[in-house]
Amino acid sequence: MKNRAKLVLVIVLLLVSTLEIAAQEITKYDFLEVIVIQKANNSGKIKRIKVEDQQSLVDKVITIKELESIKSTSGLLNYMNKNNWEFIDRKAITELNDPIWMSYIFRKQK
Repeated sequence: MKNRAKLVLVIVLLLVSTLEIAAQEITKYDFLEVIVIQKANNSGKIKRIKVEDQQSLVDKVITIKELESIKSTSGLLNYMNKNNWEFIDRKAITELNDPIWMSYIFRKQK
């Protein structure tokens, strides 16, 4: 009887410790930066997309060529969403009558 109780206690302790270790694991992400150049006041029409070769693109379904062929910001967001990349942030650099340069940051769980 005592041996069974000890065995059950050991099994329960192992299960609890395993669950606690798994819960504390840090989620790892790949991050991707996409540079979008738009004409000022042109309602989302893209002049050009530039994607530099990044480590996060290695062995992924999406390619630089596909990204650079997209023609609208909504198309870019839909394409990335379809491929399970989560939109994180957008930063813009604007000057009067010059193209707008925007940096879109996406992440995908490894």
